[in-house]
Amino acid sequence: MDSPSPLWRGAAPLLLASTSPTRRALLAGAGLTVETESPSVDERAIEAACAGLAPSDLALRLALAKAEAVAARAPGRIVVGADQVLACDGVVFHKPADAAVARAQLARLAGRTHHLHSAVALIDGVHAPDTFVETAHLTLRPLDAASIAAYVALAGPGAMSSVGAYQLEGLGIHLFAEVAGDHTTILGLPLLPLLARLRARRLLAF
Repeated sequence: MDSPSPLWRGAAPLLLASTSPTRRALLAGAGLTVETESPSVDERAIEAACAGLAPSDLALRLALAKAEAVAARAPGRIVVGADQVLACDGVVFHKPADAAVARAQLARLAGRTHHLHSAVALIDGVHAPDTFVETAHLTLRPLDAASIAAYVALAGPGAMSSVGAYQLEGLGIHLFAEVAGDHTTILGLPLLPLLARLRARRLLAF
């Protein structure tokens, strides 16, 4: 657990239903006291059950499932679940299993605009679950096979750690021609609307 923050007014730390170090770092960087717990949900099973949903709605369903799973094990806690769905022309992409899949994904995204739907579910034990989604629009440069192979080799495991096979905050920035959207949305946890909701619940000092 992070050290208690004078900004956070919750009786217990905010509970993040995720083990993502990036999401935790975003919350801690915003001055929140935070703990993390794995939601242990079968994301692919939920996705299969939600076949036909728009990618943004799928992200919402996944975020809520994660928050509900952790909230059930921690009654009375303020729980935040989050999920991110990448879609290009209606096709949903996942984290690549290996370098070959990473290269194939980047080849499909090269020269095109794709959409990152970052959804959040907030459960406070008092109100009905609150969900929202923010979307960023990203365009990769046209990339040939040699450039893609060079990036994946340089990025190493980092190319397999993010949906779409890139990390915009690292070497992945070289792949892009244009990025439209809030940076925290791209990283998977839209902070401004989340902080507004926590503030409305008097969980922040200001």
